[in-house]
Amino acid sequence: MAVPKKRTSKASRNMRRSHHAKQLVRLATCARCHQLVPSHIACPQCGTYQGRDVIDVLRKLSKKERKAREQEQAAQDSSR
Repeated sequence: MAVPKKRTSKASRNMRRSHHAKQLVRLATCARCHQLVPSHIACPQCGTYQGRDVIDVLRKLSKKERKAREQEQAAQDSSR
């Protein structure tokens, strides 16, 4: 097993770790429902990705929630 000959200094260690900082998540707006969504991920609100329906969001909801969500989507579609 390899063993380092000399101890790594704090400066070298910290320079190596300079790229490990956390970054802010880049958010984009959904084209259909205008919610903030991480890039390259399907919208959890309406289930679309790049203008196509890829997730059936209503299937996971209860009957009462499904009816309310369908009415909301119909109202949004008619307003455009």
